[in-house]
Amino acid sequence: MKFLDECRIYISSGRGGNGALSFRREKYIEFGGPDGGDGGRGGHIWAECVENLNTLIDFRFQQHYKAGRGQDGMGKNRSGRTGEDKVLKVPPGTQIYTEDWQHQIADLTEPGQRVMLAEGGNGGFGNTHFKSSTNQAPRRANPGEPGEELVLWLRLKLIADAGLVGLPNAGKSTFLASVSAAKPKIADYPFTTLHPNLGVVKVGNLDFVLADIPGLIEGAHEGSGIGDRFLGHIERCSVILHLIDATEPDPVKSYETVRKELIAYGGDLESKTEIVGLSKCDALDEEERRNRCEELQKALNREVIPLSAVSKFNIEKVLYVLGDAVRRMKEDGRQAEAEPVSESQGWQP
Repeated sequence: MKFLDECRIYISSGRGGNGALSFRREKYIEFGGPDGGDGGRGGHIWAECVENLNTLIDFRFQQHYKAGRGQDGMGKNRSGRTGEDKVLKVPPGTQIYTEDWQHQIADLTEPGQRVMLAEGGNGGFGNTHFKSSTNQAPRRANPGEPGEELVLWLRLKLIADAGLVGLPNAGKSTFLASVSAAKPKIADYPFTTLHPNLGVVKVGNLDFVLADIPGLIEGAHEGSGIGDRFLGHIERCSVILHLIDATEPDPVKSYETVRKELIAYGGDLESKTEIVGLSKCDALDEEERRNRCEELQKALNREVIPLSAVSKFNIEKVLYVLGDAVRRMKEDGRQAEAEPVSESQGWQP
């Protein structure tokens, strides 16, 4: 399935049905009176978050969505039926914006969440509605109200617990394939990964989702390479694993390049918990690996974990460090939600 994380759609809710102008005319009935029914309401347009979807590709082939029109009212005080609603099924992590990107309408993160995007028009009143003691034969009926027409943007931000960042060919896809059942494309040329990949990692009794995004190069926030738009998929991550190629001539510069792009993108990515890993250590001997780690740790003033996804060197250690960080972030989040809001207890009657 092709990956698509941004699309534009056109929606139109249903128009309400017209009210009926009718009078009861039956043989041997002297006073019939008005009996026009009301029109039915037009159909709504909903967005619903569903499981087993991770792309917006369905909206690539159909951009126009229209709900059903309400049925017109009829005689004998019969109201028209309601128009059929239209439900757009979207994957978890979908954000819905107005046409100008200025307002976010919804952020659907949990399966089962629904939001109304466009409300159907109300049905018009039939002439029975206007009957009164002073107007016993009204010849008036209202037309149905029109529906809403909108242009919206859908943007998908994958929901993952941890994300992989780094320069192209830093070993991100190889790492993901090594620790999960995901099968990303792997090759010896830059930008092999053109769209994000997800994998489920199991560490002890903890399962978490790991996201691999395309590589970043200097100037990605200005459109160099394939840009930095895919960084949106790690905005929801609580932990970032920053992989640096051990065979790079200047690992410190590689680290700083990616960090600058994270800061330029925004989204509070630079403040997320970061774990630094020196990948492809199987290509170095023990002394070179030690020297590279010491050089990088001294420059960054933080721990750097040497690893190799091919030879499985230190993979288990990295996964446990990632798992502990993910667990702590989840526990902190649950604790923040559970803490009651303290309120000053004043006098009560």
